Amino acid sequence: MDVAAAIVQAGGRALVASAGGPMVRELERSGATHLTLPLKSKNPLVIRANAGRLARLMRTHEVDIIHARSRAPAWSAWRAAARTNTPFMTTFHAAYGFKGEWKRRYNSIMARGERVIAISDFLADHIRTYYGVDPAKLVVVPRGIDLAKFDPAKVGGERVAKLGPAWRVPEDMKVVLLPARRTRLKGHLVLLEALARLGRDDLCAVLVGGGAKEGSNYERDLERAAANVKRGLVRIVDQCDDMPAAYSFASVVVAPSLVPEGFGRVPVEAQAMGRPVIATDLGGFRETILNGETGLLIPPNDAKALAEAIDEILAIDPTTREAVAIAARDHITARFTKERMTWTTLGVYLDLLGLLDTQLAAQSQE
Repeated sequence: MDVAAAIVQAGGRALVASAGGPMVRELERSGATHLTLPLKSKNPLVIRANAGRLARLMRTHEVDIIHARSRAPAWSAWRAAARTNTPFMTTFHAAYGFKGEWKRRYNSIMARGERVIAISDFLADHIRTYYGVDPAKLVVVPRGIDLAKFDPAKVGGERVAKLGPAWRVPEDMKVVLLPARRTRLKGHLVLLEALARLGRDDLCAVLVGGGAKEGSNYERDLERAAANVKRGLVRIVDQCDDMPAAYSFASVVVAPSLVPEGFGRVPVEAQAMGRPVIATDLGGFRETILNGETGLLIPPNDAKALAEAIDEILAIDPTTREAVAIAARDHITARFTKERMTWTTLGVYLDLLGLLDTQLAAQSQE
């Protein structure tokens, strides 16, 4: 979404091919064009057919670069690029797991780009180690967020006040917020065990995000774990349409993932909103959190360490909390903005097309 909008703003044409979804309208409002194709299918026959569909569209629209961001579409895009003699590039968004050679080969398509973007230094190391990508082709472009949206000064009290009644959070409660899809790997059960260990009656945990189906084993595990939290103060919310307000509502934001995240937007968004963060000492979190300054990093799957970290952060006095909030937003502003991400990506496009030196020379003359 952000890169497509930046291409349009820079005077280019942005075409986004996907299976569609609720964000198509917003994409088109930015001036980009959406092309609906069955690209989320992993069926080999569909992947092969999609290559032909993409190739035809690329010829029709005179596409200069095809940029793949997911594995099944990348296989189609790679074939289409070869048929049309178009530069092909990729972005690695995760350290895709593999238990055998077949899965590693399936993942390897993401390493075949003429340029390969990694969204963190952690992922860049992973790509070099497991896929042998030429360092000259590998570029680190951290993900960025919209600081105009995630801005504490723009989130009024009314927006925040609505969440208490909507989420049935008692007044004067400290809120521990975990925004993530409800899957085991995101560490919800670790948080609930940590709160049970604390035994405090002034805390309410809010788990925001869909994922697990009602009645599933994981939902039942969450219900059992929630029953062990003092006063049962656990709220499960499938969706929140105002995440800036949700972060403002929180006393502390946690990201206790059990596996390394390629980047992890939650700590970045929370810090932009001036909230202290606790996250596992893994993957991209190590790059987005200043341990001991803007948040705390803890060992994975360690409820005791998480409980101690929550206690430590909630004990911070107001003056120190304000200093943490300022340091957190300054940290994000310096490194993880949408503008930095999009313009760096556009620079990769120009480099791939052999136009970067020309563009830099033009800018130096302005």
